[in-house]
Amino acid sequence: MKRGAIALTLALGLPALGTNQASAQDAPTFSPAVPSRERATTIVLSDERAARDWGLNTDEWSRYRELMDGPLGVYSPNLDPLTALGIEARSDEERRRYAELQVVAEARRIEKTLAYQRAYDEAWQRLHPGLERIAFAGAGGEDAAAGSGRLAVFVRDGCAECGAVVQRLQSAGTGFDLYMVGTRQDDERIREWARSARIDPARVREGTITLNHDSGRWLSLGLEGNLPAVVREVNGQWQRQ
Repeated sequence: MKRGAIALTLALGLPALGTNQASAQDAPTFSPAVPSRERATTIVLSDERAARDWGLNTDEWSRYRELMDGPLGVYSPNLDPLTALGIEARSDEERRRYAELQVVAEARRIEKTLAYQRAYDEAWQRLHPGLERIAFAGAGGEDAAAGSGRLAVFVRDGCAECGAVVQRLQSAGTGFDLYMVGTRQDDERIREWARSARIDPARVREGTITLNHDSGRWLSLGLEGNLPAVVREVNGQWQRQ
């Protein structure tokens, strides 16, 4: 859902020299531009490190980059290297290799995430006991819904149907990330809305339901239709459910 930066280049010109005042000896000379060996070395080392981080060799990393420059990258621009290489595996052996690497990587990521979550929960209970938590989309880490496959529910204040949709999902035991549009980053507005929609505080505390400021996310998705909206990311694309 998931922003470009603008670079300004200032060119400094040399004062013009009159033909009667300058000779060929006086004219400034410039060395022809040559590729920087240091820069090339940096790129190679960067690729080697990126490949190593995913358990790949440099040839596999190059193939991943080539795949993402082709149709696969157009259809699914957010694919990680292991998924991309696994989808485009050229043999059963390759497919098994990338699947195993991805299981190891996912297990490691989940272990780290859970360890941090336990530390976060302990800190929250110690510093703000009894205060209902609000998650902030796009702040302090990975967006709650991005790439997780969970449902994201966009609501706004004064919307009776929004509360009814949330109640149906909650009654069905469905986990989801709720994003409230127009909060102006006011935590109390979300808390009041959650209470009026009868969202179970226990579900919020355990993380099966999260409450988030929209922070412009709904507009960034570019989806049509009014709120409420129940959406899910499918193959890198957000779709209404």
